[in-house]
Amino acid sequence: MAQDDGGAGTVVVAFVLGAITGAAVALLMAPASGEETRRRLADKAREGADRAGEAARQGRELWNRQRDTLNNAFERGRDAYEQARGGTQPPGTQPPANPSPGGM
Repeated sequence: MAQDDGGAGTVVVAFVLGAITGAAVALLMAPASGEETRRRLADKAREGADRAGEAARQGRELWNRQRDTLNNAFERGRDAYEQARGGTQPPGTQPPANPSPGGM
């Protein structure tokens, strides 16, 4: 059965965006001076950008691993197909000896 790993990245992004939004709302609702609130918002925005960058990096790594896995599976399938139809021998084996044309 196929495995659906595409949803993991969406969940991570949704979680990060929700955390950023929640932090921003909490800071805006908390009693603090305007300057203090702006500083907190800037800090949280930097933290959110860092987290988003990390999530993007992890997404790229997952994408690359899945692409490599798919490419390897494709290559193995193609090799198996070629071997089954007699086009090539598996690596490390010798082709059968060619009989003489005259049968002797």
